[in-house]
Amino acid sequence: MLKVNAALVLAILSANALAEEQRPWEVEVELGAVATSGNTETTTVNAKLDAKQNLTRFRNEYIITSLFKDDEVLQDDDTKQKERTADKYFISGKSAYLLDNEPQQDGKKSSYLFGFASYTHDKFGAYRTYETVSIGYGDWLYSNDTINWFVEAGPGYFRGEKVVAAEDPNAPDILEDEKGALLRLATEFNWKFSQTAVFKQIASVEAGSGNKRILSETSVAASITNAMQMKLAFSVASDSSVAEGKEKTDTITSATIVYKF
Repeated sequence: MLKVNAALVLAILSANALAEEQRPWEVEVELGAVATSGNTETTTVNAKLDAKQNLTRFRNEYIITSLFKDDEVLQDDDTKQKERTADKYFISGKSAYLLDNEPQQDGKKSSYLFGFASYTHDKFGAYRTYETVSIGYGDWLYSNDTINWFVEAGPGYFRGEKVVAAEDPNAPDILEDEKGALLRLATEFNWKFSQTAVFKQIASVEAGSGNKRILSETSVAASITNAMQMKLAFSVASDSSVAEGKEKTDTITSATIVYKF
């Protein structure tokens, strides 16, 4: 996990340097942390880097998220010991080629062709790793100064390491490879409902031959300064095919500080 966090810090610094050199970069960094002590000891840290690159005909986006949690767990001998109870990171990249880089008369943004790839590692999830690649077409349903809404769809391929429950709970997890074709549907809705606040809904469905994965984040962000926001978010990750003893749906409720470069 230290390697992941170090990589995240390096990526943030690199993105900041690029943002200084060329204005097409838009970078957002999120950080949230909770630590308690006394009768209950726990530490939770979640971080996110979202870097967008706006070129003449291409719109590229790179996302890195990291989450870990340490809790004090009661052992069989009635002693308490701190253990890692959440350890997850996600990396994705998308490149969109604009079919028309000139603004349309009604102000609508250009439709596009895209390529997308993602990698998820979740030590305690229903899938230890999950990789996807897809290509497809995207278009804007609505776009103006306050509301922007796009949808995209296309075929792809996935590969995952599914966690199979072992008979002995103390034994290492048994992993089963799954792979196959998928259809990816995604949408993002942004509504600037005041001068300082934005509502955002992001959702995707990756329907494969053996599993259907749904990812969603609903958030509200309010500006503290021109470069800083306070963000409240509710995230959902759901798999239709999981081993016995594993939950199909994981949720995260978070409060983070967002800094824009």
